[in-house]
Amino acid sequence: MSASSLEFSACSLPSGLLPPPGPGGSVQVGGVRLTWPQADPAWVRGVADALRRSRDALRTRTARDLAALAGEAGVRFLDPSDPLRVQALALLPHTAGLSREMAEAVLDGMARDWTGERLGRLLAAEFTNPAALDGFVPGGLGLARAVGPRLCVQVVSGSVPGVGATGLLRSLLVKGPTLVKPGRGDVVLPVLMADALRRLDPVVGSALAVIYWPGGSEELEDAALAEADVVTAYGSDATVQALRARTPVTTRFVAYHHRVSLGVVGREALEDGHRHRTASEVAGAVAFFDQRGCVSPQLVFVEEGGATSARDFARELAVAMEAVERHLPGGFLDPGEASVRHQVRGTAELQAAAGMGVEIHDGGAAGWSVIYDPGEDFGPACVGRLIRVKPVADILDLPGLVSPLGRHLQTVAVAGCGARLERLAGALTEVGVSRVAAFDAAPFPAPWWHHDGQGPLRALVRWADLEAG
Repeated sequence: MSASSLEFSACSLPSGLLPPPGPGGSVQVGGVRLTWPQADPAWVRGVADALRRSRDALRTRTARDLAALAGEAGVRFLDPSDPLRVQALALLPHTAGLSREMAEAVLDGMARDWTGERLGRLLAAEFTNPAALDGFVPGGLGLARAVGPRLCVQVVSGSVPGVGATGLLRSLLVKGPTLVKPGRGDVVLPVLMADALRRLDPVVGSALAVIYWPGGSEELEDAALAEADVVTAYGSDATVQALRARTPVTTRFVAYHHRVSLGVVGREALEDGHRHRTASEVAGAVAFFDQRGCVSPQLVFVEEGGATSARDFARELAVAMEAVERHLPGGFLDPGEASVRHQVRGTAELQAAAGMGVEIHDGGAAGWSVIYDPGEDFGPACVGRLIRVKPVADILDLPGLVSPLGRHLQTVAVAGCGARLERLAGALTEVGVSRVAAFDAAPFPAPWWHHDGQGPLRALVRWADLEAG
């Protein structure tokens, strides 16, 4: 089947629930036509009601059994011969704007955490006794249990494919019936995951729905928000703020708003025997997701005083970016992203012409850029494999330099920090950073990471106590 003939329904409904009558909407994205149902608020409320009714049957399963079941579906995305993976890779490049090679690498990284073994470890990391999700267990001064939501509504941005599927699995592990509204760039994987789970187990399938509708459909969003008792929102500050304002005050709201990630390269990683490898690892962290991920570095601070200056490291990084382009080509930017990249490049060119010490290394048609910028300002966010390199006298100065970004900081990728790493990490966490990791680990946090500073499963549950006499 040619790419131009692909059509994909951006909808996966609970078992037995039919879409509304009448034509829905559709959009051509690359070589794929995405279609979705003609939803209205009353129909969305009906979906929510059907999901809530599924909860009693879902609660008869243990959390560990649900993790194993989810793993049966998730591992299929790693099998090159499985039709589910084949379908995913036929659709992802077009819908997510990724090259075929990057789509495959992203799917591998995401699906690695969807196996039964990794999901079981997530349960164990989040709950001292995962049986607390099944009933009362000893805790505190008596007995306690963790209660998942009657309905979890997840509004997911479309910047990184796989986030919606991961969110769906998180809800499933805490026995929360779930309605996922994905962004257009992340429609494919949650729909395929929900369909795969439904085929494995109709009871579980009756507790999951994935429904796409175009952004700005506030009536549909409001209908879903009003029915939930947990809302999880991913997106820009403005998007998350708008959803929070329209969510009932009695509904728990889990926010994953705009985040900024950085990199820091210490002197130890700039020695002749390490510099090339360091540049390759930095380039990989920048290139993954075409820099759309919240874990993608926007700036890299390079410590001066070592065997290689920050300016020379920027040149080395440009060589590494070109090498990454050969095996993980960049994808396609939407007009807004292309405009931002053009503006950042243009500003850097003006600064270089004005003798401000800026140096630009450009990949031309490949789209990547490395900008050495000794200025003190951070500038706008980067996108599409555009990275700024900034010198820093001492890596221990970094927390003070980036503290103005504190409310939005997330991951700091590190190399060459040696014995100073723990001291640096401690200071970074004080100013807002929630994760410090090596560059090669930065793109794919473990499923049990404290996502934006909180446990990803514990954020979805409420605790109830039985005080023993």
